[in-house]
Amino acid sequence: MTKMINLPDPEAAWAPAISSSQVGAGNPARQCSIFQAATEPLISLALLAVELDSVARRLRLTIEESWDGHGAIRTAFFTLDGTDFVVTHHERDPSGTYVWVRRSGPVDPAERIAVLLAALGVGSEAVLYSTWGKGTDLSRVPAAWSRKGGRPVESHQRFWENFKKRTGMYVGRITYDGVTAYLNGYDHACGGALLNGLREWLAETKQVGQNLVWSAQVVQALFPEGRPPEPWSEDEHRQAVAGLFALLEEFFEHLVSRHDTEPDTD
Repeated sequence: MTKMINLPDPEAAWAPAISSSQVGAGNPARQCSIFQAATEPLISLALLAVELDSVARRLRLTIEESWDGHGAIRTAFFTLDGTDFVVTHHERDPSGTYVWVRRSGPVDPAERIAVLLAALGVGSEAVLYSTWGKGTDLSRVPAAWSRKGGRPVESHQRFWENFKKRTGMYVGRITYDGVTAYLNGYDHACGGALLNGLREWLAETKQVGQNLVWSAQVVQALFPEGRPPEPWSEDEHRQAVAGLFALLEEFFEHLVSRHDTEPDTD
C-alpha cells in the first residue's frame, strides 16, 4: 500500500479558492464549479501520493461529488498560473489524487505539474505516476486512465442516496422542475440505468397517462385535481419533490422485488 504524503496547511492569507479572484485573496488557486468547467476534453497528467481531501485543504478547494460512466467521483476544477487543473478520486480507486488538465492550451506536462506541486508545497516525491517521465511503466497505468466500459450498479444507488439527502448540492434551489431535469440528465448520461421502466410502472400502478413523460405522470399522480397554476409556491414545490422521491423509492423497491423473484437462468 502506497504511503500518502501530508501536505502543509494553507497559507494564513489564503482565502477559499472560490473567492480567490477577489483582490488580496492570496490563494494561487481559483476554483470554478464542475458545471462551469466540464465542457472540454481532459488529458491525464499524474497520480499523486496525496489524498484528495489533503489537496482540497491545502488549496482551500470545495470538493464536489458527481459521477461518470465508471461510478461516483469526487472532484475539484481550478486554475493555477493559467493552467486549468482537475483533481479527482473515483470510488474503489486506490488512495491518491488523479490530476488532469484541459486538452487546449500549453502542453508541457512537466511544467504543468511543477506549478501544481509548488502550490501544494511538495516536490516530485509526491508523483507516483506521470504521463511524461516518472513512473511511466505501462504495466502500472492508474486505474482511472485504463478503465474499460461498464458501470457499477452500486454507483447509481450511491448517487440516489446522496441526491435524496443533499438535493440542494446538486440543483441549487430545490424546485420540482430543477430536480426532474437533473434526474433526466443523469438517466440520459448513464444510458437509462436509473429510470428505465418508470413511465410504464407509473401508468400501470398509478393510473396516469401512458402518453406523458414520467415527470408529468408524477404531477398527475400527486395532484389528481390538476397541476397547480404557475408559478408554484415553495410549499407546492416541496410537496411535489417529496412525492416524487416517495414514488421513486416505491419504484426502486419494485425493481428489487422483481429481480429477487425472477428465476435464475445461469
